[in-house]
Amino acid sequence: MDLFFSYLLQLAILCISLLYIFFTIYIKKYTSPKLPPGRRGWPIIGETLEFGKACKNGDVEKFITQRMTKYSPELFRTSLFQENFAVFCGASGNKFLFSTANKYVTPWWPRFIVEALNFPTEMECFKDELTKLRAMVLEFLKPEALQRYVPIMDSMAKEHLEIGWSPYKQVKVLPLTKEYTIAVACRVFIDIEDPERLNRFANLFHQITTGLLSLPIKLPDENGQGMNEKSIACQIAGMLIGSYDTTSSTITSVLRYLVEFPHVYNEVLKEQVEIAKSKGPDELLSWNDIQKMKYTWNVACEAMRLSPPSQGAFREVTTELIYLGVTIPKGWKAYWTVASTHKNPKYFPDPEKFDPSRFEGSGPAPYTFVPFGGGPRMCPGKEYARLEILTFIHNVVTKFKWEKVNPNEKILFNLAPTPQNGFPIHLEPLKKN
Repeated sequence: MDLFFSYLLQLAILCISLLYIFFTIYIKKYTSPKLPPGRRGWPIIGETLEFGKACKNGDVEKFITQRMTKYSPELFRTSLFQENFAVFCGASGNKFLFSTANKYVTPWWPRFIVEALNFPTEMECFKDELTKLRAMVLEFLKPEALQRYVPIMDSMAKEHLEIGWSPYKQVKVLPLTKEYTIAVACRVFIDIEDPERLNRFANLFHQITTGLLSLPIKLPDENGQGMNEKSIACQIAGMLIGSYDTTSSTITSVLRYLVEFPHVYNEVLKEQVEIAKSKGPDELLSWNDIQKMKYTWNVACEAMRLSPPSQGAFREVTTELIYLGVTIPKGWKAYWTVASTHKNPKYFPDPEKFDPSRFEGSGPAPYTFVPFGGGPRMCPGKEYARLEILTFIHNVVTKFKWEKVNPNEKILFNLAPTPQNGFPIHLEPLKKN
């Protein structure tokens, strides 16, 4: 009898356990929120290694499009940097993240980037620093300030080409454009003009926070309170980095495409020569001159479409989002990327073709060309970058013709597209009329 009751008890426990498992799975399946399709990848690391490799090799587009094809062309999930990610794709995904969901997400960077820039590692403090940084940048980039920057950029471009380009038959474009962009940024943002001090600063730029701490800067925050040196360094570091790699990479890409497409070069030269002829002997470019460089800017935009200076940006979801019938939980991270639209034939027919006419008239459809992001959090330095790029291109094309030294130079990807050897070119000075 005791044996019978023992078996009966074991059977009851087994049945109850099976019922518990069944109902747990059932309830989880039918009551848990529906998450985006996708995969988490390996335990702990997720798909971080695959994503990192794709970034390094310039294959982010492949990483994204493979998952768009496999899971969804509009939204999929992955796991990066030990975080759950929702990757928004296509024009509709960009529109949702940039506009509709903007107030429910906040900027987010991986911890290793936060630590590299020496920002506060506590997330709330970090977000406060980003808010201060954006406000500080917007102050520097008001329309009236931008108009004052044009002649400064022009005079610095002329001096840069005279010293670093004209004496030589062969130069490396990328290192020189980096010299120019950091010099301009230092001049307009932190008022460094002395060449010796600038060179010292530029050489230490990879340790930018340490370098900035030694500068005698005393700035108030938005409440008029003094800011400590670390806070000043962090915020100016963010401004300088934002105006450094991306702009120099874009200028390099434009010069690379101009030499590959002579008919495009000729049109750019024609536009820039007309502007140059309208100026007096020592007269510098003005804001109005920049507005006349429409074709040149179309060329720069097409260069950024094919060789975007940035792949995208991260956000943190602060309030649960519903998109396309699926849930993105609070605390998840979101990612938007140019890789889902810039070479998508749905938005850009014959996407591998270099064609500046895509940007004539009203240009591409909204939310398809997004090198600067979009919505309220669009890169505040967009107009600054436009001025710097166009000013430099004006001076180069009216002074030189050039040829590639290595026609098959490989393009690597660090923070931005990077020619393996710095894009060396042969220079040929143009004859003055």
